[in-house]
Amino acid sequence: MELVVDLGYKQIVNLISQLPANQIEKITKEFTQDYIQKKAQTEISEFQQFLLSGPIMSEEQYQNFKENRNHFDVWRIK
Repeated sequence: MELVVDLGYKQIVNLISQLPANQIEKITKEFTQDYIQKKAQTEISEFQQFLLSGPIMSEEQYQNFKENRNHFDVWRIK
């Protein structure tokens, strides 16, 4: 059996603040900086998801881009 509860950030903070000090300390130790960094590395933000779902250059387009960039570099230097 699984129970899913949808709580907002403020509700979670309010619930934690009602706990005894020793339990708050246990929670704080459990969520160390290492744990947070590991979790953040595996999660993809909405912006990252947006970027990943964007268009990708074909090899031919990339070669054209490099060629044009070289032309602009020569033009700028003159």
